[in-house]
Amino acid sequence: MNRPLTVAVAGCGSRGQDTYTKILLTMPEKARIVAAADIDTEKLAGMRRLTGIPESACYASAEEMLLRPKLADVMLICTPDRCHYLQAREALLKDYDLLLEKPISPTAEQCRELRDIAVARGRRVAVCHVLRYTAFYQKIRELIASGVVGEVLSVQAMEQVCYWHQAHSFVRGNWRNEGLSSCMILQKCCHDMDILLWLTGQHCMRVSSFGSLSHFRSENAPQGSTERCLDCAAGESCPYNAVRFYLDEFRRTGDEWPQNVVAFEPTEEKLLAALRNGPYGRCVYHCDNDVVDHQSVSLELENGATVSFTMTAFTAHGGRTLRVGGTMGELYCDMKANTIKVMRYGQTDEIIDVRTLTDDFSGHGGGDARLVHEFIGLLRGEADVSPTMTSIERSVESHLVALAAEESRLNGGKVIEL
Repeated sequence: MNRPLTVAVAGCGSRGQDTYTKILLTMPEKARIVAAADIDTEKLAGMRRLTGIPESACYASAEEMLLRPKLADVMLICTPDRCHYLQAREALLKDYDLLLEKPISPTAEQCRELRDIAVARGRRVAVCHVLRYTAFYQKIRELIASGVVGEVLSVQAMEQVCYWHQAHSFVRGNWRNEGLSSCMILQKCCHDMDILLWLTGQHCMRVSSFGSLSHFRSENAPQGSTERCLDCAAGESCPYNAVRFYLDEFRRTGDEWPQNVVAFEPTEEKLLAALRNGPYGRCVYHCDNDVVDHQSVSLELENGATVSFTMTAFTAHGGRTLRVGGTMGELYCDMKANTIKVMRYGQTDEIIDVRTLTDDFSGHGGGDARLVHEFIGLLRGEADVSPTMTSIERSVESHLVALAAEESRLNGGKVIEL
């Protein structure tokens, strides 16, 4: 292709604008943003300033943009979870290729339908499982494929969501309520289901799961707590104090994330108003959240290997860890530390420092940028489909596993056959 791909962006929030658009702007010879849509006029105005697109190319919603004849080669769908299915379906029927934020949809039927439409119409759809694109997980996959641990038979993985991230995203934030988004194990952890299947090269045969919303409930509120942190006498001793986390931290560091989720283009005045009136100023014990704060999942793979996965909010620091046990050796992998410990049975252990493999650890360990570059390169005909590419055909299984895990959890840990 001799011209830049044209791109329309549906959803101009943290992922659509602050992540993917900023990555695309670094590659103007390959891709050019020509249209954008968002229901928030302030974010849409920010998108205009950032990209230089005219007002006539800005739409008050993704649905309004999709009423127009096809505007671009590619559409980025970065809207809330419950919007993905209808918007992606309409975009596919207009023959857009898609970069689609996960989850594809909160239901198995809709995931399969979008996959089938994409295949039938010959459209490329990459689902944003960005962990696959990190140097960290790619090195783990390389080691497993090399046979260094022999046949993989046992895997233990943990996602440490971290106490403040749980409060920000899954108690106060956009993913707090299943009816507004999707279940926690799908919205947060289809990443993990995808990466575990990809690393092992296996399909999942059966699933069981336990978990609950145990802590972030009104009966656990401290004595004297109020509906909002700005008015709370218990704030000094509460680790979830929104004033300390958003306003005081902004004053101290000037960092934009996650403050820019609370208030677009944040200032002290905007943050104070948002804490007074918006969802992020609420006490974590007095919200409308209903997603779990801890959950464990057990998988049996087609070769008989077993996988245990834990998602928990109750950690001081975030990050993912992974232990891979095989017939010839073991790997212990710590994404936060960026280290992979290779333990060949009967030999001296080796530690691989992932920081020596890349200098890009921006956005999900560098995964955001690599995803965009690989997808744009594929659409431009500059590369073939790589083993990394999370096409919708590959992505659906991770969603089915996550949804089976939730079905099991809701039925007392019942084993669900896939």
